[in-house]
Amino acid sequence: MKALWTIFRLILVAQRTAMLRGAALSLAVIVMGVTLLGLSGWFITAAAAAGLAGAGAVFDVFRPSAMVRFLALGRAAARYGERMLTHDATLRALETLRLRLLAGLLTSSYNRMIRMRGAQTLNRLTADIDALDGVALRLVLPLLAGVSAQIVALVALWFLVSPLVALWVFVGYMLGAGLAFGWGAGATTRMSRRAELAAQAFRSRLIDMIRARSDLAVYGFLDSQRRAVEDAEFRRLQHRWRLDAAERRAGALLAAVTSVVAGGSLGIGMVLVQSGEIEPAFAALGFFAALALSETLVPLRRAAADFGRMADAARRVGGDLARPALSDADEVPGFDSPPLRLERLVLHRPGGTERLMRETSFSVARGETVAITGVSGTGKSTLLLAIAGLHPVAAGEIVLGGRAIADWPETVLRRHVTLLPQRSSLMAGTFAEALELAGPVAEARLWDVLAATQLDHIVQERGGLSARIGPRGDGLSGGEARRLVLARALLRSPRVLLLDEPTEGLDDATAYAVLLGIRRILPDAAILIAAHRRIETEFAGRIVALEKSHIKNTGY
Repeated sequence: MKALWTIFRLILVAQRTAMLRGAALSLAVIVMGVTLLGLSGWFITAAAAAGLAGAGAVFDVFRPSAMVRFLALGRAAARYGERMLTHDATLRALETLRLRLLAGLLTSSYNRMIRMRGAQTLNRLTADIDALDGVALRLVLPLLAGVSAQIVALVALWFLVSPLVALWVFVGYMLGAGLAFGWGAGATTRMSRRAELAAQAFRSRLIDMIRARSDLAVYGFLDSQRRAVEDAEFRRLQHRWRLDAAERRAGALLAAVTSVVAGGSLGIGMVLVQSGEIEPAFAALGFFAALALSETLVPLRRAAADFGRMADAARRVGGDLARPALSDADEVPGFDSPPLRLERLVLHRPGGTERLMRETSFSVARGETVAITGVSGTGKSTLLLAIAGLHPVAAGEIVLGGRAIADWPETVLRRHVTLLPQRSSLMAGTFAEALELAGPVAEARLWDVLAATQLDHIVQERGGLSARIGPRGDGLSGGEARRLVLARALLRSPRVLLLDEPTEGLDDATAYAVLLGIRRILPDAAILIAAHRRIETEFAGRIVALEKSHIKNTGY
């Protein structure tokens, strides 16, 4: 429940006006409904009593009937406004959650981000956000409006009917609704979790089958994958049927609460009438008001069924929503030479305590290109991540522009340091859109970086900068996609450029031309390359050879 409350508090802070409008109209609808039914019961009973007493001719029927018509029409108008404003509040809440979640994911650690599998992550995030759209609409707003309406009814019945009737109705509904909701939420929590897991398994398997249908057909596994999809769908439906049955049982329990409370209020009213404490019309008012207050219980049935799903989703996304604040500093004064210096640096393997290297020290001067070499597992990629501020430093210090990298504001650090990792992503769109993720630039500048990465003729052949590419660079070869990401990195004009195997998948001639193009675009940048190819080490002015747990410098 704490995670759900945190989510709602976040929504309330961001969308306070929309939430308050929706809550106010939700309360107005319930209060007008209770008033309408209570007044109608009082009016009919009072009119009948006046007729039996021979006072029908002098009984005022006009003002009560006018009030009944006003409440009937007003409730319909309020219901329309309540539906519109609560759904508006829900959509605004979803906007807030999605933007905060995306911002939180973008500030996650690099290790966590690279562990995310695109389809699975998107599937989970979509399901979680879909579940959390009910936090405001189906849980918090109905509960707040219902409790507020019960309090208003308590005060009204206390003065109009009897304190005994008022307390019976209030305590009966609050206690009965609480017990029914608690039982329903407890009974459906595990079922709703299983239903959600089955739904995610079904979507994942279906997407995998669609994407890999050609390979599955070639190797004869299409039928087995289809059966796996059907099995996941059958399990999902089974869990939904069980969840629906539990929801119906919770609804029956809530209906029983209504019957007990309304029947009890009628019985108490009859006793009070017989004792002469109240008139029959006011006993009818208490009974019909108790019946109308059952509207406050209606949302609890759905809320109890979805509670487990919403609670799980809130726990999963809570950490991503609590993103660290980024500094708004514009610049750090001074950028001394050398731009990059490592002093007795010690790194551990990602997620562990095993040392990759110890007391690593070297520097990269302005305009210098340094290649890092070593067998797999010696920490070349991890070293680049640490320099980019994406991997923790176990000991020692990384100095950028005369200041420890930990002292740099995040936004300024990203402006001066650019990393091209081994695994880079391209989104669907035009070539221009893919490049301008680095920031808006002139078209001539786009063609300049494309020429530097030997992509200008390829882009021209495909229709220019407005030509489209598919998701993850579909339509481009591996080397072309890699160079397009490199061109985007060059547009950042960093002072320190970190490249992890930048010429992978390229022939020697193209690789050398690309390296020359990088230096042409960034003549003063300090460039550090995690090199696996001879062409990269030959291009570098100095080589830093890494070995497990220590470092060895070589230069030529």
